[in-house]
Amino acid sequence: MNTNKNTARQWQETEALRRFQLIAPLLDESLDDAKKLQTRKKIASDNGISLRSIYRYEKSYREGQFAGLMPANRQKQRVQNLPVDFDILLAEAIQLRKEVPERSVNQIITILELEGRAAPGVLKRSTLERHLYKAGFGSEHLRMYQDARESSSKRFCKPHRMMLVQADIKYGPELPIGKNGAKVKTYLSSAIDDHSRYLLHSRFYDNQEETIVEDTFHQLIVRYGKFDACYFDNGSQYIAKQLKLSLSKLGIRVSHAPVRSGKSKGKQEKFHQTVDAFLHEAKLKKIRTLEELNRYWEIYLEEYYHNKPHDGIREYYESLGVTLPAEGISPRTEFNRDSRPLTYIDVSVVAEAFLHHEERKVDKGACISFRGRKYETKPELIGHRVQIAFDPASPETITVSYPGVEPFTAKPVKIGEYCDKNPTLPVGMQGQKPATSRFLDALERKHEESTQHKADAISFASYRKEDGSHV
Repeated sequence: MNTNKNTARQWQETEALRRFQLIAPLLDESLDDAKKLQTRKKIASDNGISLRSIYRYEKSYREGQFAGLMPANRQKQRVQNLPVDFDILLAEAIQLRKEVPERSVNQIITILELEGRAAPGVLKRSTLERHLYKAGFGSEHLRMYQDARESSSKRFCKPHRMMLVQADIKYGPELPIGKNGAKVKTYLSSAIDDHSRYLLHSRFYDNQEETIVEDTFHQLIVRYGKFDACYFDNGSQYIAKQLKLSLSKLGIRVSHAPVRSGKSKGKQEKFHQTVDAFLHEAKLKKIRTLEELNRYWEIYLEEYYHNKPHDGIREYYESLGVTLPAEGISPRTEFNRDSRPLTYIDVSVVAEAFLHHEERKVDKGACISFRGRKYETKPELIGHRVQIAFDPASPETITVSYPGVEPFTAKPVKIGEYCDKNPTLPVGMQGQKPATSRFLDALERKHEESTQHKADAISFASYRKEDGSHV
């Protein structure tokens, strides 16, 4: 039963993410009422849903942010409302989704009705969508808003800071940081402000997993606050569900560059030329550690890149007919002089948005296994499947949740010394060679005392016989 609850929760989050991605283009503050209405109609038409639903999603988001988009849990009703042949209809729906992944649930229902497989009105969109998700054929593939695709300007640039953030990963040098000094490839994950070209966060890592991108945006938002939207390519790290979910929870829109369209990532490609120049210099330093590489990279950004006049900023203002100072404008100057205020978010809220969630079963010892270690939970959870939340940057701390139980932090199990087959000896007994046996010495003293006692007794008996008395 708890598994069903956890599955329902996952479906609710996925559905909220889908709804957020639908209305994301409407959150652009630069749209006027006419443009918003036109955009609403296009979204409704492209995705096979009603205009009324779009208005309802917008209202839900305004009132409750991302959580407001989560649908109510209707598990108790679903079994009673399913058609008798629902399993057959679901199999057909999965086949239709496989044939054309872009088909909406409403389109799938229409096809099944037109083919005579389902009576009109029997299949409900929310029900079929939930079961498609459980079967692994959910609607996570929905197309995202791509504002850069609609722009024909090669010098496109947002008018203010923190309106759009671009991100990318670039190969770094190999460093002897593996086991026994083995060479390990490094990767630079960067996020750059579209308007000012200021680096909001940029760091080398020893892997290119999804978590390095999550860390990039986590650190960025903690330091500079919320931004409106981000622009990625279609790399696996940037289309990952966890990243989209984390950013959506903070109200940040996500868009992707068109496939095989290098010109749409011009700012990042230009920045990578700066990275290449740094790597040429870093090679001469014969850097041996990741910490040293990042230290020099930070110095390079702070003392050179951020303070150097940027040609892209000059071209942007010249296209607007604005006269610039002869010395130009640097990314730092442009970012700091912008009139748009920064919108900071509470650190705990940001941390919660970037937590990972997984399921674990509590064993008969009231423990769960996580990354090769045992963690203590509560006796009442034995046999149940619980939700755990953790920060991938510090996975040693996990929070356990279960319906009806207050969330708590699980602690690693500590095995006492009495459980060890070879218990550790006390410090006073380790590595010392005694000069004698204290046990034998004590027995010797006791033996001497006993011998003396016997001798005294014999001497007293002899004295009594000499004076005529009897013993």
